[in-house]
Amino acid sequence: MGYKDFRDRLSFADLAVDKSLEHSRSLKRMNKINDVVNWKDIEALLMEYYDVGKSKEGADAYSPLLLLKCLLLQKWFRIPSDPELEDQINDRISFKKFLGLPLDKPSPDHSTFSRFRNRISKEAMIELNSEVLREFAKRGLSINEGIAVDARLVKSASRPMSNEDLRKEREKRQSPDGRVDKHGNALKFCRDLESDWTVKNDEPHYGLKEHVSVDVKNGFVLGATVTPASEHDTKYLPYLTLASCHTEEPIKKIYADKGYFGQPNRAFLNLNEIEDGIMRKDTTTAKLTEFEIERNKQISKKRYIVEQYFGLSHLQDKAYRARFTEIVKNLWDSMCRQMAFNLSRGSKILATT
Repeated sequence: MGYKDFRDRLSFADLAVDKSLEHSRSLKRMNKINDVVNWKDIEALLMEYYDVGKSKEGADAYSPLLLLKCLLLQKWFRIPSDPELEDQINDRISFKKFLGLPLDKPSPDHSTFSRFRNRISKEAMIELNSEVLREFAKRGLSINEGIAVDARLVKSASRPMSNEDLRKEREKRQSPDGRVDKHGNALKFCRDLESDWTVKNDEPHYGLKEHVSVDVKNGFVLGATVTPASEHDTKYLPYLTLASCHTEEPIKKIYADKGYFGQPNRAFLNLNEIEDGIMRKDTTTAKLTEFEIERNKQISKKRYIVEQYFGLSHLQDKAYRARFTEIVKNLWDSMCRQMAFNLSRGSKILATT
């Protein structure tokens, strides 16, 4: 067993359509991305985490790089599901060209994409995103001089249920009977029992929360994590700060809204010699001064960029709703979105420099 090798296997059909592809906007976009990423380095990292295909027995498997590229296409071109992704790869010549897949070869089956997600760990995705950002740093782009942190609410993939029903379902899930279907087979599809309730602007919300850090100069997404919705934003500032350290260059300043205000975060920034860009708010013992009000306005002009990322991913990837019923899968999806976003943004910035 090894990996399917499509090099030097171009058909006459592949050669015939090459001329028409010169006018493909989609392929031009993907070629710009190819110009800013070293896929060999990405593949080498993937191979450290991917065991499929290393056995000497069995049929050849699809390479992990090809499968990762497929899932990036899903993000770039707003493809809503894995079956639709399979269809689009089979239909679109530009997709096959980007993947290095001959026209007479079919797309990987949609179930292959699902298995790939399960096999590539959170740690692998962190390393892959870090490799992309380090490549941009080598090309002279700032990625973490200053960062903005924020969080957004994400609707659960399942319908809401009361706290009491949630408690009962979680207890049932922990029992042997709760892990199998009525035929005694292991559950393939199940409800989201990791989401919970919170209230924002007097409105109840059932779902998750995505915490993100973004570079304030070029807008690259530097770190992300996903939690139940009830988790408070403020305690994730240290985690996002550490997740944003992709090079040896120190982080100079962190910008955040009033939700991150408090002595623990200020002490953390002071201890690590990072400038404090957290907005201030009224307390029971003191009102904001004129200086603090003006300071908050100036911080808002910097931290808007994380809101920009939230808005774009809402429109392009329907990120306001979870795709999966497990936090670990939604975190993987968030990190894949992060990688796709950074590659697209980096290719646009470098094209104008």
